[in-house]
Amino acid sequence: MSFGGRLIGTFFDPGRTLRAIAERPLWVDALIVVLILISLYTYLVFPFGQKDSLRFMEDNAAKLKAKWGEAQYGDAIERTKGQDRSLAAFLITPLTYLFGFLFSTLIVLGMGRVVSTYGSYLQVFSSLLHANLVDKLLGNGLRLFLISGKESVFQTSTGLPVLFPKLDAMSTAYVFLSQVDLFQLWTFWLFGIGLAAAFKISLKKGLLISFAFWFLKSGLTVALLMLRSRLFQ
Repeated sequence: MSFGGRLIGTFFDPGRTLRAIAERPLWVDALIVVLILISLYTYLVFPFGQKDSLRFMEDNAAKLKAKWGEAQYGDAIERTKGQDRSLAAFLITPLTYLFGFLFSTLIVLGMGRVVSTYGSYLQVFSSLLHANLVDKLLGNGLRLFLISGKESVFQTSTGLPVLFPKLDAMSTAYVFLSQVDLFQLWTFWLFGIGLAAAFKISLKKGLLISFAFWFLKSGLTVALLMLRSRLFQ
């Protein structure tokens, strides 16, 4: 099956498409496309995120200077201003995601081994990449549109925070709610279908493994974001 056929099938006929991918894992083209989409999105939203960070530090200058000291605060401002857009978009971010995909596959494969002796690393990896096409194509496309309109990354979400527009993006509540994201849920639903085919288990068990991993991933993300938030408080 061609990549175009797999891409369309992932959106419109996921059951048949992900079963075919499980039977014959095809991952190289999917990985390239996913990483390109990630790089382009990062490059395009980078200026907005940079402005958000500078604005936040300037608005909280007194508090941050008291915590860090005048010199360290000035260094933080200069580091933020001097961030390399191309380096972040085309090297650091895609490599970080690549490591995340590889490590995530290993964890999910281990979870799958609890209920099945079937399924290989490449089957799980290929399913994960194809499922992520939804989030990285449609999800990031919508996020880019919203970010461009608001000219801000901090207050932009495709998750539950859209129901609470006045919620502070640095608050704990915002961090928790942002994990329940429409495109992430869609992605892990597709991933569950792929896992069911790869491990030769029921769809219910495949979805259970997929969303159990989503829960673990969300918990780690919340912990990291809360830690980052405390550094600026």
